Amino acid sequence: MIEVGALRALRAVAALGTLARAAEELGFTASAVSQQIKRLERQVGVPVLAPAGRGVVLTPAGQAIADAAPEVFQALERCAEAAQSVAEGAPRGTLRVVAFSTAIRGLLAPVMPRLASRCPRLRVQLTEQDPAEALHSVGAGTADLALVHDADGLLPAPVPPALTQRWLHTDVGDVVVARTHPLAGLDAPLDEAALAGHAWVTSPPGTVCHQWFRRLFVQEQPDVRHLVDDFATQLSLVASGQVVALIPRLARPPLGESLVARELRRPPEREVQAVWRRSAEASPAIRAVLAELGAPATSRTVSP
Repeated sequence: MIEVGALRALRAVAALGTLARAAEELGFTASAVSQQIKRLERQVGVPVLAPAGRGVVLTPAGQAIADAAPEVFQALERCAEAAQSVAEGAPRGTLRVVAFSTAIRGLLAPVMPRLASRCPRLRVQLTEQDPAEALHSVGAGTADLALVHDADGLLPAPVPPALTQRWLHTDVGDVVVARTHPLAGLDAPLDEAALAGHAWVTSPPGTVCHQWFRRLFVQEQPDVRHLVDDFATQLSLVASGQVVALIPRLARPPLGESLVARELRRPPEREVQAVWRRSAEASPAIRAVLAELGAPATSRTVSP
């Protein structure tokens, strides 16, 4: 009979391309993963991996096993969830949650004290991951729940199969300025004409917030003075009165007396989604976290 650990090791190697990267994700040594793969080959009687440059690829037999693995993992997970629900239905154990940094700051951190009070036997383990990596972790079984965003209108690809997705929150960007700045005195939502001619600090190119920033300007070439990835540092520069910044609300700490936020006429938005394996639908722990996050009852399945 094929061992579950060996099956999970094969799936990780298939996804990541090397024994070393698979070992890092699974929390084992490369030697331990290699032994699991060799054990699997003895169990099925055929090679499942073949060398390819510095990495490895699956043989046809290995690919067939990897393709069938999700059904095995889902069946096992349903067994465990059924046992938990029958026993008492109370959230307990460790729930592995992966999320992008501003979701941890703005959504998860505020509910953690209340969750700990209501579910004392539940341990929530948070890991910061970008959306694409978070989806992979949930699909591979190394995380239980992910918070991702669709800043460009789509979930990051590739989307693992057999996942459930639920809307949690719409994050919006505002312009933050010093209270002494000329924009601070404007009450109406700001448009491109109002923003023209001002100096900016913004996130570096390649980030979601830099994409948001570029979309503010159609006619004007913005005056970007500073490129800073950390929002707290951006706000410290804004407090000097010399630059302004576009800050997502989830990433924004209390502004204090020296800073004010001004809404945009056409603000950038991103939808924050919770994603988990469909086979874990009955998990009391996932349900408890979603309830604290205020997730609506409706959900839909994400297809490949």
